[in-house]
Amino acid sequence: MPDDSAVPGRPDRGAEDPREGAHHGEHLAQQAGHPGWWMSQDARVTPRYFKLTDDVTLPGRWELGTPVDAQGQDHGSWLFMQGTPARVEGTLRVPSYARGRALDFSLADAGAVPVVSQRVAEVLSRLAPRDVELFPVALDDTPDPYLLVNVVRVMKCIDDTASGEVRYWMPEDGRPERVGTYQAVHRLRIDPARAGDAKVFRTWGWLIALIVSEDIKLALEAIGATGVQFKDVSPLR
Repeated sequence: MPDDSAVPGRPDRGAEDPREGAHHGEHLAQQAGHPGWWMSQDARVTPRYFKLTDDVTLPGRWELGTPVDAQGQDHGSWLFMQGTPARVEGTLRVPSYARGRALDFSLADAGAVPVVSQRVAEVLSRLAPRDVELFPVALDDTPDPYLLVNVVRVMKCIDDTASGEVRYWMPEDGRPERVGTYQAVHRLRIDPARAGDAKVFRTWGWLIALIVSEDIKLALEAIGATGVQFKDVSPLR
């Protein structure tokens, strides 16, 4: 944090009227074409990001299977884990392979596809409208409205150095379509400078990771969303 005396517009500690220094600083900032700059210096913080998963330890919880259309065709991870807009006709059905307590947030299709309650969907559509698509789904265990979340933002922001360990697919691995992407990521860390303005996104080359910004995390906690679990993937401080 910069020293007060080094920030334009902050009053000298010996000033009789501190408002004079502040007004002078505002004037200088406006002259420089950056009104309010002097105030932003102290407020500047490194954004925090969290890997969002569902809490598999909750007793008696439901487990959701692979979404299917009216013809019984799978609409699972092959469609909703690509980080691109999807085309869906009609309402998908998400079966339960273990019936139990309904949750606000679940990962269907073996932990791949987010399915959320109406109130979680409202948070996402309000705070991250550019980052997600929402498709209504029918569930076996509840008549309440639920939606499938297709995350359409992919950010190339994994910090290879700060993460515990990363391994890339190599030509000798025999998977030419995956060469250059991640084969494994342990103790994931995000570089905030490369996350842009995305609030809900998947990580390029490692699409299984679903990342949310801190304001999304706080909003979900504020409504008491059940099933959510967060792991901090921000830079180590």
